Amino acid sequence: MTLDQSQQYLLKALNAFDKRVVVVSPDFELLAVAGQDPKVQSEDMVGCKCYEAIYGRGEPCKVCPAKQVINTKAATIRTRAYWPEKDQEGCLYAFPIPPEGEVEAIAVFHFDASIITGIETEMRRSHAFLQNLIRNASDPVIAADMTGRVIIFNEAAAEATGYSVDEALSSLNIRQFYLNDGAYKVMEDMRSDQHGGAGKLKKYRITAKGKDGTEIPISLYASIIYEGELEVASIGFFHDLREEIHMQQKLEKTQAQLLQSEKMASLGKLAAGVAHQLNNPLGSITLYSKLILEEYDLDNGLKEDVQLILRDAERCRDTVRELLEFARQKRQSMKPLEIGKAVERCLTLIENQSLFQNIEVNQEVEEDLPWVFGDGQQLNHVFMNILINAAQAMEGKGTINISIREAETKDRLVVNISDTGPGIDTDHLKHIFEPFFTTKEEGQGTGLGLSVVYNIIEYHGGTISACSEIGQGTMFTIELPITRNHQKGEQDDERA
Repeated sequence: MTLDQSQQYLLKALNAFDKRVVVVSPDFELLAVAGQDPKVQSEDMVGCKCYEAIYGRGEPCKVCPAKQVINTKAATIRTRAYWPEKDQEGCLYAFPIPPEGEVEAIAVFHFDASIITGIETEMRRSHAFLQNLIRNASDPVIAADMTGRVIIFNEAAAEATGYSVDEALSSLNIRQFYLNDGAYKVMEDMRSDQHGGAGKLKKYRITAKGKDGTEIPISLYASIIYEGELEVASIGFFHDLREEIHMQQKLEKTQAQLLQSEKMASLGKLAAGVAHQLNNPLGSITLYSKLILEEYDLDNGLKEDVQLILRDAERCRDTVRELLEFARQKRQSMKPLEIGKAVERCLTLIENQSLFQNIEVNQEVEEDLPWVFGDGQQLNHVFMNILINAAQAMEGKGTINISIREAETKDRLVVNISDTGPGIDTDHLKHIFEPFFTTKEEGQGTGLGLSVVYNIIEYHGGTISACSEIGQGTMFTIELPITRNHQKGEQDDERA
């Protein structure tokens, strides 16, 4: 096909176009016309001014697209152009010839307004869908321009941060969303290629800040938005990690409790074997020491030596008894009982002891608490041990606070026992439930008390933990599963 033939086909194509196609010079002279519009089919129009030949005007139109192309040297579109001869609206698309450099002519195409209307309708539909997608995203979405002004802020972001959507869009700067210079660090790392590629962040951990100053650990996915090579905005999708971190901490605590339980079970078996092995020789030492004291006339020095043997043997016997108590895993006399009354019984037993004469005991017990299923004697041992330890730590002077409440989960009772003693340092605190660990002076304790307490609470399906600060006292927290059916327990108590 020759060049002339190619140009002929191109001309035929333009003439077959069902609307108007014109080419005008920079001074608005018609250079060429084409299309099926009867108004432009006359070759006599060539050389005339476009505004005179087509619109019957004496001067260029105020919103002439050709004029805009001359000024900008770039393509433009004018929507809703009016065609008087057809009493209808259309659209004009104009572009410079050549596309770059000095404008030699301007080509102008006429389209039906319905085409643009359809495009606009589709764009509005797409925009509405995108807005709805962002607004209803389960994770927070925030976008900001390069000045930091927030331009997108969805409902999930509002829920996580405490800002309302309107408040964020009207007054929030993205710098307020991060701690310290966090916003600058995010942009710096986003421009590097170390966190998912240049202009992107993937699984980027940083701490955000809520409206009330709450620190919010987040995992951020973000990217820079470009127009050409120019940065115009940034957008981030982030996941609030607070619940995940809480669950991780809870899992770690549960794992630690499981390890502790396994360790205690192993030590319990060992303790039981040791205790039984020691019982017989200790019984013999005690028996023969008493016989020597009763049947022989000993001088004072020798008598004191035998009494020392007897005292130490009795101390060993007490240790063996605690070992057996520690090793015992059998639940006895399990029935529904009121924790409040169990604590009250313990306080009645110790209130007249000299150790508690200068100690104030405060109780805060919720009304109508559910009962727990347990062994009253064993739980008495638990509370007694903790209360006596608290009194000894305070050296007989201070305050013990006891609170009993139902957990928020409604499946457990929570007992808090705190004192105003010297507290326990962190290194010691993590060992207090281990057998034979004690902070008391030699001869004042075996270190088995809290390990027995731990076992008892574990046998009851509960948990026990302690928190303490030096100079601020110590608090033990006991959680026990509740039982809703305690009628049988009440009947048992009445028969007893």
